[in-house]
Amino acid sequence: MEEIVEGVNNITIVDLHKKNRIQVSNTKKPLFFYVNLAKRYMQQHSEVELSALGMAIATVVTIAEILKNNGLAVEKKIATSTVDMRDESRGRPIQKAKIEIVLGKTENFDELMAAAAEEREAAESEDQS
Repeated sequence: MEEIVEGVNNITIVDLHKKNRIQVSNTKKPLFFYVNLAKRYMQQHSEVELSALGMAIATVVTIAEILKNNGLAVEKKIATSTVDMRDESRGRPIQKAKIEIVLGKTENFDELMAAAAEEREAAESEDQS
């Protein structure tokens, strides 16, 4: 019984709802929704974790590459794994691929975001005149 109590006391609870995690679906939202959301998360938390299962993995990789190629993010960690799930139509267990990519802000992230905001404001004021 002591072993069980000791084991329970040593459990660390992982926050399943991280404030800086984006779970990407390739069917629910357009690609640039996730790109812009990742930018906002990086402004607030200095890093963002992109996560996806199965066919959405390509979308996560694309989001990460867009942010990296625009000089906004650097890769901090990439983890791949498989997750056991139940096939809803047949009720049998299946394995799905999973990816998690952690991106951090680049040194000039804030400057690039400020420049982009200025460009947007200039374009908006041009449209109004």
